[in-house]
Amino acid sequence: MDFSYDTRTEELRARLLAFMDEHVYPAEAVAEEQRAALASPWDEPPVVAELKAEAKRQGLWNLFLPDEEYGAGLTNLQYAPLAEITGRSPQLAPTALNCAAPDTGNMELLAQFADEDQKKQWLEPLLAGETRSAFAMTEPEVASSDATNIETRIRRDGDAYVIDGRKWYISGAMNPDCQVFIVMGKTDPDGADPRRQQSMILVPRDTPGVEVRRAMRVYGYEDHYHGGHAEVVFDGVRVPAAHLIGEEGGGFAIAQARLGPGRIHHCMRLIGMAERAVELMCRRAVSRTAFGKSLAQQGVVQNWIADARVTIEQLRLLVLKTAWLMDTVGNKGAHTEIQAIKIATPRAVVDIIDKAVQAHGAGGVSQDFPLAELWAAARTLRLADGPDEVHQRSLARRELKKYL
Repeated sequence: MDFSYDTRTEELRARLLAFMDEHVYPAEAVAEEQRAALASPWDEPPVVAELKAEAKRQGLWNLFLPDEEYGAGLTNLQYAPLAEITGRSPQLAPTALNCAAPDTGNMELLAQFADEDQKKQWLEPLLAGETRSAFAMTEPEVASSDATNIETRIRRDGDAYVIDGRKWYISGAMNPDCQVFIVMGKTDPDGADPRRQQSMILVPRDTPGVEVRRAMRVYGYEDHYHGGHAEVVFDGVRVPAAHLIGEEGGGFAIAQARLGPGRIHHCMRLIGMAERAVELMCRRAVSRTAFGKSLAQQGVVQNWIADARVTIEQLRLLVLKTAWLMDTVGNKGAHTEIQAIKIATPRAVVDIIDKAVQAHGAGGVSQDFPLAELWAAARTLRLADGPDEVHQRSLARRELKKYL
């Protein structure tokens, strides 16, 4: 593979780096001040709308979608360095560019599997940034890392489906702009093939029986910018049969198609988070003195910085290789590499951010620096889209097949 970025990628990188310097980084403190004055913690600070408008004006919008009909038409390899840049400010930058989860995965899902009426009603407003959405899969009563365990029931009743179930850590559900849930449940709980029991269905948020019960915290944080992570109950929720996405029994395959790009997008942004942590660590090291010399002169801190640089370069190469494979041989052909980056990247970035926290002392765990929140986000990604152990199990089995 060619390690250089093509002309379009370089041009977009330059524009995006300027956008970050001129608009996003200055908006971080402003957003926090504005949020403190809002009536609801889930309302969007006014500066976010300003960032969105500026990103649209500059053509930095929907960069994640490879389909030119809906997005920028970038390949995974072209998008990777752009997503990395947004990862340096994960609370603001992805949202400003309409490239934030869970909407990214939901838009990809709708673009690929929804019918024309569903696209017009739900996809188009998401593409325009007029609404938000949520993906309701994880459940508290079962090990949701095994999607065949999902217990939510989607039952056909005439020209409608009735949904009953309890979900939690449903990202985006607390956002007042969230208009629709994509719900995964079982339409055929007794089916012989456990991977053909599930289906996906669109549920408008204001449907009777939908209860957003509470916000779930993540390491003590409430992810305001992405609309929180909610516990949601579906109690006798009735929606038209036309809200089913694809066919009955297609939910598992749709979930797999959705999660593949989502995993690599997370890893791209994680590298940006690591770069931000290293930058903060270096600035701290040259500005603080302990035991008669600067932290930058302390051997242990030098080791942290050196190891972080080596690790970031390794991770970036693996992520770029994975993106290239997804573009050239498809998600199935890149299956091993997708799992590899999902295992390696969050784990390594957590360690890098942890060292940056250590270099900052008490400041590292405070609200005065973004490190504690970056650490919580990176650590959570060792669980999101499948925990480490699930990917390790699958990757090991694939490797062992060579010797059986």
